[in-house]
Amino acid sequence: MSETTAPARRGGLFASERARTIAISVVVVAVVAWSAIGLDYSGLATFNPSLALEALRGLLSPDWGYVYDGSGEDLISLLLLTIGIAFLGTAIATVLAIPFALVSSRTLWHNPVVPRVGKFVCNVLRAFPELVYAIIFVRVVGPGPFAGALAIGVHQIGMLGKLFTEQIEAMDEAPVEAVRAVGGNFWQSLFYARLPQLMPIFSSLSLNHFEIAVRSASTLGLVGAGGIGAPLIFAIQARNWATVSIILIGVVVAVFAIDLLGGAIRKRLR
Repeated sequence: MSETTAPARRGGLFASERARTIAISVVVVAVVAWSAIGLDYSGLATFNPSLALEALRGLLSPDWGYVYDGSGEDLISLLLLTIGIAFLGTAIATVLAIPFALVSSRTLWHNPVVPRVGKFVCNVLRAFPELVYAIIFVRVVGPGPFAGALAIGVHQIGMLGKLFTEQIEAMDEAPVEAVRAVGGNFWQSLFYARLPQLMPIFSSLSLNHFEIAVRSASTLGLVGAGGIGAPLIFAIQARNWATVSIILIGVVVAVFAIDLLGGAIRKRLR
């Protein structure tokens, strides 16, 4: 009896999986079709092939003289400023995300309300992109790199706070229990058992978000928050495609170099 029912069961499971796959595929296709139908395609009527060719020729002929001219407004100077904005913002976020993570971790509190409040604050902070924060801080502290650093820092407090919280909740509690078994209090278990385990992971996560922050800082100049974004948008508006090309090349090279350096450092932290 069992020999005859086993193939039937396998056939039923296969049919069920196939029906589920078909249903998911239909939903995905429907969502893609709905998204495509909702787009406004009127801009295609103004498409000019000659302008597109002009832009392509300019992008293929970078302005190498813009790389460095000693004016402080050249590519290297602005890239260093952009990296500085990203570094300061990530440093602010890393320092402030640790207490947020301690408050948000449910393994550290008997009262469930406290970690819920902490997680809610982190969710609110990371709900808005850096560009929105940059617009706000440009109004509050004035245009410049500091506004960009604050924008990146506030956004990444929410991002790193969430990631740090997950690591605290998933860590091995055996060293903590060992410290408590010999009479250690909360702070002693934190500094002698939790943080030694967590700091390499926290450092790795911060390095990863520094790489992300460099890319984000490249756009904050669009709203006056410093960095390479302002000359990029000015070059695009002026259709100076050679300058646009060299700026894009510089950003790609900088991000690639930081990615390699960050990867090497993260390997040493493991």
